[in-house]
Amino acid sequence: MDSKSTTANLADAGQARLGIALCLLSMFIFACQDGITKVLVRHLPVAELVMVRYWVFVLFALVVCRSQGGVRQASRSANPWLQVIRSLLGVAEIAIFGLALRYLGLAETHALYAVFPLMALGLARVFLGERLVGRQWLAAAVGFGGTLLILRPGMGVFQPAALIPLAAALTFAFFNILSRRISQTDSFATTTLYMAVVGAVVVTAVGVPAWVTPTPREAVLMAILSVTGVLAQLLLIQALKYAQASTLQPFNYSLLAFAMLIGLFVFGEAPTAWTLTGALLILLAGLYSIKPSRS
Repeated sequence: MDSKSTTANLADAGQARLGIALCLLSMFIFACQDGITKVLVRHLPVAELVMVRYWVFVLFALVVCRSQGGVRQASRSANPWLQVIRSLLGVAEIAIFGLALRYLGLAETHALYAVFPLMALGLARVFLGERLVGRQWLAAAVGFGGTLLILRPGMGVFQPAALIPLAAALTFAFFNILSRRISQTDSFATTTLYMAVVGAVVVTAVGVPAWVTPTPREAVLMAILSVTGVLAQLLLIQALKYAQASTLQPFNYSLLAFAMLIGLFVFGEAPTAWTLTGALLILLAGLYSIKPSRS
């Protein structure tokens, strides 16, 4: 191998490491956001929190559109109704997940929510006609087993509230399926604009009637929640410029670890052995399902 090839490989490796670092930072910010949300939902309506986040998201979307041809161009979609449905699913997922944090700990919520990639596999088979290989069926079965360990139905410890993060996971799985289909025809700017505007209109209609004036401390936390949401998304987008999505995918699961640590050290939520074992099974199943096939 000549010196030029070696230098190029080292540069690629360096960029991949930078992408991974940005991805991990993004996941950490997302976990911190969930911690802030858990504090705020104790006294404020979920609809109000989602509404404020979407108002800030609209500003971000307008900046994206301006940098990629303008709002008029971005508003042209090949699948406007799919964009609307996808946007509604995005709003629903954030709201349902926020509701889950009101009743469950961070560790349990994230452990159950982590099944969404496996749900997306099944939905891709049904709606996109994607063929699943044997290891993906096995991963789905193991992930389901991990979910049952956390829920423990029939053992007298099942909480109906535990179904809330599963509903959020299913909603996000549908969101991902529509994202795959839409990305084949619409630009990132178009998708971002639709999601921001449709989401803002919907949550404003619900959030304004439910408005509860926040305390100064809550207002600051709401501002941090909204701004860091955009920051985390920007970091994730930047990470994808330096590393491939397949490289970053395993590191997305660091969100579960960060959430557990924040739950433990900030809220004093020590996960049970059942939750840890179930989360580990779901994590391993998810990683196994995205493992590249041998040629």
